[in-house]
Amino acid sequence: MTDTLPRHASGPHAANPEYLVRQSRDWRELERWLADDRPFAAYALGHLEWGLFEWASFWVAEGPQGTAIVMHAGALGATTVTTGAPQGVRAILSLHPGARRSYLSTASPEHMPALRDAYYVRDTLSMTRMSVTTASFRGVEGTVRRLRGRDAFKINALYATEGGPSHYTAETIERAVYYGMFDGDRLVSVAGTHIVAPNQGIAIVGNVFTDGAYRGLGLATRVTSAVTHELLERGCAEVALTVDPGNTPALAAYSRLGYRPGAGVVEARLERRDLFGIGPALRRRRARSHGAAYGPDIEAVDVWERAGGELGEDRS
Repeated sequence: MTDTLPRHASGPHAANPEYLVRQSRDWRELERWLADDRPFAAYALGHLEWGLFEWASFWVAEGPQGTAIVMHAGALGATTVTTGAPQGVRAILSLHPGARRSYLSTASPEHMPALRDAYYVRDTLSMTRMSVTTASFRGVEGTVRRLRGRDAFKINALYATEGGPSHYTAETIERAVYYGMFDGDRLVSVAGTHIVAPNQGIAIVGNVFTDGAYRGLGLATRVTSAVTHELLERGCAEVALTVDPGNTPALAAYSRLGYRPGAGVVEARLERRDLFGIGPALRRRRARSHGAAYGPDIEAVDVWERAGGELGEDRS
Protein backbone atom coordinates (compact mmCIF):
# COMPACT_ATOMS: atom_id res chain seq x y z
CA MET A 1 0.00 0.00 0.00
CA THR A 2 1.48 3.34 -0.98
CA ASP A 3 -1.39 5.77 -0.40
CA THR A 4 -1.96 7.01 3.11
CA LEU A 5 -5.37 8.46 2.29
CA PRO A 6 -8.41 6.84 0.65
CA ARG A 7 -8.55 7.16 -3.11
CA HIS A 8 -12.28 6.80 -3.59
CA ALA A 9 -14.41 9.88 -4.18
CA SER A 10 -17.72 10.57 -2.54
CA GLY A 11 -20.07 13.43 -1.77
CA PRO A 12 -20.03 16.67 -3.75
CA HIS A 13 -16.61 15.99 -5.28
CA ALA A 14 -17.52 12.68 -6.94
CA ALA A 15 -18.79 14.22 -10.17
CA ASN A 16 -16.64 17.35 -9.97
CA PRO A 17 -13.42 17.45 -12.02
CA GLU A 18 -12.00 20.13 -9.75
CA TYR A 19 -9.75 19.61 -6.76
CA LEU A 20 -10.62 21.91 -3.88
CA VAL A 21 -7.49 23.01 -2.04
CA ARG A 22 -7.39 24.61 1.40
CA GLN A 23 -4.97 25.11 4.24
CA SER A 24 -5.79 23.33 7.50
CA ARG A 25 -4.65 24.25 11.00
CA ASP A 26 -7.02 21.72 12.58
CA TRP A 27 -4.64 19.08 13.91
CA ARG A 28 -7.51 16.74 14.77
CA GLU A 29 -8.74 16.80 11.18
CA LEU A 30 -5.21 16.23 9.90
CA GLU A 31 -4.71 13.38 12.34
CA ARG A 32 -7.84 11.67 10.97
CA TRP A 33 -6.72 12.05 7.36
CA LEU A 34 -3.25 10.70 8.13
CA ALA A 35 -4.42 7.73 10.19
CA ASP A 36 -4.83 5.34 7.25
CA ASP A 37 -1.12 4.40 7.23
CA ARG A 38 0.52 5.94 10.27
CA PRO A 39 4.06 4.62 9.64
CA PHE A 40 4.02 6.07 6.11
CA ALA A 41 2.70 9.40 7.41
CA ALA A 42 4.99 9.42 10.47
CA TYR A 43 6.83 12.63 9.55
CA ALA A 44 3.58 14.51 9.01
CA LEU A 45 2.01 13.08 12.17
CA GLY A 46 5.13 14.03 14.12
CA HIS A 47 4.71 17.62 13.00
CA LEU A 48 1.31 17.75 14.70
CA GLU A 49 3.27 17.75 17.97
CA TRP A 50 3.52 21.09 19.73
CA GLY A 51 6.91 22.64 19.03
CA LEU A 52 6.82 21.44 15.41
CA PHE A 53 3.21 22.19 14.44
CA GLU A 54 3.65 25.95 14.56
CA TRP A 55 6.48 25.65 12.01
CA ALA A 56 4.47 23.54 9.56
CA SER A 57 1.91 24.29 6.84
CA PHE A 58 -0.59 21.61 5.86
CA TRP A 59 -2.58 21.75 2.62
CA VAL A 60 -5.55 19.50 1.94
CA ALA A 61 -6.96 18.73 -1.54
CA GLU A 62 -10.26 16.92 -2.04
CA GLY A 63 -11.48 15.83 -5.45
CA PRO A 64 -12.27 13.03 -7.92
CA GLN A 65 -9.42 10.67 -6.93
CA GLY A 66 -9.83 11.15 -3.20
CA THR A 67 -7.86 13.28 -0.75
CA ALA A 68 -4.25 14.40 -0.57
CA ILE A 69 -2.21 16.24 2.04
CA VAL A 70 1.05 18.09 1.50
CA MET A 71 3.12 19.36 4.40
CA HIS A 72 5.84 21.99 4.20
CA ALA A 73 7.76 22.45 7.46
CA GLY A 74 10.81 24.31 8.70
CA ALA A 75 11.50 23.39 12.33
CA LEU A 76 13.94 20.59 11.41
CA GLY A 77 15.14 22.16 8.19
CA ALA A 78 12.97 22.72 5.13
CA THR A 79 11.00 19.49 4.77
CA THR A 80 8.23 18.34 2.43
CA VAL A 81 5.83 15.39 2.82
CA THR A 82 3.25 14.27 0.24
CA THR A 83 0.47 11.77 0.98
CA GLY A 84 -2.68 10.54 -0.71
CA ALA A 85 -4.15 10.84 -4.19
CA PRO A 86 -1.51 11.75 -6.82
CA GLN A 87 -3.74 14.25 -8.63
CA GLY A 88 -4.50 15.91 -5.31
CA VAL A 89 -0.77 16.19 -4.63
CA ARG A 90 -0.36 17.70 -8.10
CA ALA A 91 -3.12 20.24 -7.44
CA ILE A 92 -1.58 21.36 -4.13
CA LEU A 93 1.98 21.63 -5.45
CA SER A 94 0.83 23.65 -8.46
CA LEU A 95 -0.32 26.34 -6.02
CA HIS A 96 1.85 25.82 -2.93
CA PRO A 97 5.29 24.38 -3.75
CA GLY A 98 6.83 25.60 -0.49
CA ALA A 99 10.43 26.68 0.06
CA ARG A 100 12.89 27.16 -2.79
CA ARG A 101 14.84 24.16 -1.59
CA SER A 102 13.69 21.42 0.72
CA TYR A 103 14.16 17.78 1.59
CA LEU A 104 11.43 15.36 0.56
CA SER A 105 11.25 13.11 3.62
CA THR A 106 8.20 11.11 2.50
CA ALA A 107 6.44 10.57 -0.83
CA SER A 108 4.82 7.65 -2.56
CA PRO A 109 6.49 6.51 -5.82
CA GLU A 110 3.32 7.47 -7.70
CA HIS A 111 3.72 11.07 -6.55
CA MET A 112 6.94 11.50 -8.52
CA PRO A 113 5.40 12.87 -11.77
CA ALA A 114 3.66 15.62 -9.78
CA LEU A 115 6.83 16.36 -7.83
CA ARG A 116 8.87 16.61 -11.02
CA ASP A 117 6.36 19.12 -12.39
CA ALA A 118 7.01 21.43 -9.43
CA TYR A 119 10.68 20.73 -8.65
CA TYR A 120 14.04 19.67 -9.90
CA VAL A 121 14.32 16.34 -8.08
CA ARG A 122 17.82 15.18 -7.16
CA ASP A 123 19.52 12.46 -5.09
CA THR A 124 16.41 10.28 -5.15
CA LEU A 125 16.29 7.35 -2.72
CA SER A 126 13.77 4.51 -3.05
CA MET A 127 13.31 3.23 0.47
CA THR A 128 11.02 1.07 2.60
CA ARG A 129 9.25 2.29 5.72
CA MET A 130 9.33 -0.22 8.57
CA SER A 131 7.51 -0.02 11.90
CA VAL A 132 7.20 -1.76 15.24
CA THR A 133 4.69 -1.63 18.09
CA THR A 134 4.86 -2.53 21.75
CA ALA A 135 3.24 -5.87 20.93
CA SER A 136 5.71 -6.82 18.19
CA PHE A 137 8.93 -5.40 19.66
CA ARG A 138 11.64 -7.91 20.60
CA GLY A 139 14.48 -6.19 22.36
CA VAL A 140 18.13 -7.20 22.20
CA GLU A 141 20.36 -6.76 25.24
CA GLY A 142 23.69 -5.00 25.00
CA THR A 143 26.05 -2.71 26.89
CA VAL A 144 24.72 0.58 25.56
CA ARG A 145 24.77 4.09 26.93
CA ARG A 146 22.20 6.87 26.69
CA LEU A 147 23.94 9.75 24.91
CA ARG A 148 23.50 13.36 25.94
CA GLY A 149 24.35 16.77 24.61
CA ARG A 150 27.87 16.54 25.97
CA ASP A 151 28.43 13.59 23.59
CA ALA A 152 27.75 15.66 20.45
CA PHE A 153 31.45 15.91 19.59
CA LYS A 154 31.88 12.10 19.69
CA ILE A 155 28.70 11.60 17.65
CA ASN A 156 29.85 14.04 14.98
CA ALA A 157 33.29 12.43 14.88
CA LEU A 158 31.75 9.00 14.30
CA TYR A 159 29.43 10.20 11.54
CA ALA A 160 32.35 12.00 9.89
CA THR A 161 34.40 8.80 9.52
CA GLU A 162 32.89 8.22 6.06
CA GLY A 163 34.08 11.58 4.83
CA GLY A 164 31.06 13.86 5.20
CA PRO A 165 30.84 16.71 7.73
CA SER A 166 28.52 16.34 10.71
CA HIS A 167 27.30 19.28 12.77
CA TYR A 168 24.82 18.01 15.35
CA THR A 169 24.58 20.41 18.27
CA ALA A 170 24.42 19.51 21.93
CA GLU A 171 20.88 20.90 22.02
CA THR A 172 19.80 18.65 19.14
CA ILE A 173 21.19 15.53 20.82
CA GLU A 174 19.69 16.45 24.19
CA ARG A 175 16.25 16.97 22.65
CA ALA A 176 16.33 13.66 20.78
CA VAL A 177 16.89 10.06 21.94
CA TYR A 178 20.38 8.72 21.17
CA TYR A 179 22.12 5.56 22.34
CA GLY A 180 25.68 4.46 21.64
CA MET A 181 28.16 1.65 22.14
CA PHE A 182 31.77 2.32 23.07
CA ASP A 183 35.14 0.63 22.72
CA GLY A 184 36.84 2.18 25.70
CA ASP A 185 36.23 5.92 25.33
CA ARG A 186 35.62 5.66 21.61
CA LEU A 187 32.03 5.78 20.32
CA VAL A 188 31.74 3.06 17.66
CA SER A 189 28.00 2.67 17.05
CA VAL A 190 25.04 5.04 17.41
CA ALA A 191 21.31 5.27 16.77
CA GLY A 192 19.05 8.26 17.27
CA THR A 193 15.73 9.81 16.32
CA HIS A 194 14.38 12.20 13.71
CA ILE A 195 11.08 12.86 15.47
CA VAL A 196 9.67 12.01 18.90
CA ALA A 197 5.94 12.74 19.17
CA PRO A 198 4.47 10.98 22.22
CA ASN A 199 1.23 12.98 22.01
CA GLN A 200 0.71 11.52 18.55
CA GLY A 201 1.98 8.14 19.72
CA ILE A 202 4.67 7.93 17.07
CA ALA A 203 8.43 8.37 16.65
CA ILE A 204 11.00 7.92 13.90
CA VAL A 205 14.35 6.23 14.45
CA GLY A 206 17.26 7.37 12.30
CA ASN A 207 20.95 8.20 12.04
CA VAL A 208 21.92 4.58 12.73
CA PHE A 209 25.64 4.24 12.05
CA THR A 210 28.52 1.93 13.00
CA ASP A 211 32.23 2.51 12.48
CA GLY A 212 33.43 0.43 9.52
CA ALA A 213 35.87 -1.56 11.64
CA TYR A 214 33.07 -2.71 13.95
CA ARG A 215 30.42 -3.74 11.45
CA GLY A 216 29.00 -7.24 11.39
CA LEU A 217 29.04 -7.53 15.19
CA GLY A 218 25.38 -6.67 15.78
CA LEU A 219 26.13 -3.28 17.35
CA ALA A 220 23.58 -1.40 15.24
CA THR A 221 20.90 -3.86 16.30
CA ARG A 222 21.66 -3.20 19.97
CA VAL A 223 21.67 0.60 19.81
CA THR A 224 18.51 0.59 17.66
CA SER A 225 16.90 -1.74 20.19
CA ALA A 226 17.75 0.65 23.03
CA VAL A 227 16.34 3.68 21.21
CA THR A 228 13.18 1.79 20.24
CA HIS A 229 12.66 0.52 23.79
CA GLU A 230 12.84 4.03 25.27
CA LEU A 231 10.46 5.43 22.64
CA LEU A 232 7.88 2.72 23.33
CA GLU A 233 8.28 3.30 27.07
CA ARG A 234 7.69 7.03 26.57
CA GLY A 235 4.28 6.40 25.04
CA CYS A 236 5.02 6.14 21.34
CA ALA A 237 2.72 3.26 20.37
CA GLU A 238 4.40 2.98 16.97
CA VAL A 239 8.04 3.52 16.02
CA ALA A 240 9.03 3.84 12.38
CA LEU A 241 12.27 3.94 10.43
CA THR A 242 13.31 4.04 6.79
CA VAL A 243 15.68 1.54 5.22
CA ASP A 244 17.20 0.80 1.82
CA PRO A 245 15.37 -2.35 0.63
CA GLY A 246 18.65 -3.58 -0.85
CA ASN A 247 20.44 -3.42 2.51
CA THR A 248 19.91 -7.03 3.53
CA PRO A 249 21.85 -6.87 6.84
CA ALA A 250 19.86 -3.82 7.98
CA LEU A 251 16.56 -5.43 7.01
CA ALA A 252 17.51 -8.54 8.96
CA ALA A 253 18.58 -6.51 12.00
CA TYR A 254 15.38 -4.48 12.13
CA SER A 255 13.24 -7.56 11.50
CA ARG A 256 14.95 -9.25 14.44
CA LEU A 257 13.69 -6.40 16.63
CA GLY A 258 10.13 -6.89 15.40
CA TYR A 259 10.03 -4.18 12.74
CA ARG A 260 7.79 -5.07 9.81
CA PRO A 261 8.11 -3.69 6.26
CA GLY A 262 5.41 -1.36 4.99
CA ALA A 263 4.99 1.07 2.11
CA GLY A 264 7.62 2.13 -0.36
CA VAL A 265 8.90 5.63 0.36
CA VAL A 266 10.77 8.08 -1.85
CA GLU A 267 13.19 10.62 -0.40
CA ALA A 268 14.94 13.31 -2.46
CA ARG A 269 16.32 16.82 -2.56
CA LEU A 270 13.91 19.32 -4.09
CA GLU A 271 14.53 22.65 -5.78
CA ARG A 272 11.54 24.63 -6.97
CA ARG A 273 11.39 25.06 -10.74
CA ASP A 274 9.81 28.49 -10.40
CA LEU A 275 12.32 30.08 -8.00
CA PHE A 276 10.51 33.43 -7.93
CA GLY A 277 7.05 31.90 -7.40
CA ILE A 278 5.40 33.82 -10.23
CA GLY A 279 3.66 30.81 -11.80
CA PRO A 280 2.21 29.51 -8.51
CA ALA A 281 1.07 33.04 -7.57
CA LEU A 282 -0.83 33.43 -10.85
CA ARG A 283 -2.36 29.97 -10.47
CA ARG A 284 -3.41 30.75 -6.89
CA ARG A 285 -5.14 33.91 -8.06
CA ARG A 286 -7.15 31.99 -10.66
CA ALA A 287 -7.82 29.10 -8.27
CA ARG A 288 -9.15 31.46 -5.59
CA SER A 289 -11.46 33.07 -8.11
CA HIS A 290 -12.82 29.67 -9.15
CA GLY A 291 -12.98 28.48 -5.55
CA ALA A 292 -15.04 31.41 -4.30
CA ALA A 293 -18.18 29.53 -5.32
CA TYR A 294 -17.31 26.77 -2.81
CA GLY A 295 -16.57 28.99 0.17
CA PRO A 296 -13.98 31.32 1.66
CA ASP A 297 -10.29 30.37 1.38
CA ILE A 298 -11.02 27.57 -1.12
CA GLU A 299 -8.85 27.22 -4.24
CA ALA A 300 -10.29 25.20 -7.13
CA VAL A 301 -7.98 23.42 -9.60
CA ASP A 302 -9.42 21.72 -12.71
CA VAL A 303 -7.43 18.49 -12.75
CA TRP A 304 -8.52 17.44 -16.23
CA GLU A 305 -7.49 20.77 -17.71
CA ARG A 306 -4.18 20.52 -15.87
CA ALA A 307 -3.62 16.92 -16.93
CA GLY A 308 -3.29 18.03 -20.53
CA GLY A 309 -1.20 21.09 -19.77
CA GLU A 310 1.81 22.13 -17.78
CA LEU A 311 0.94 20.07 -14.72
CA GLY A 312 0.70 16.91 -16.76
CA GLU A 313 4.28 16.95 -17.99
CA ASP A 314 6.53 14.28 -16.51
CA ARG A 315 9.90 15.97 -16.21
CA SER A 316 13.20 14.67 -14.92
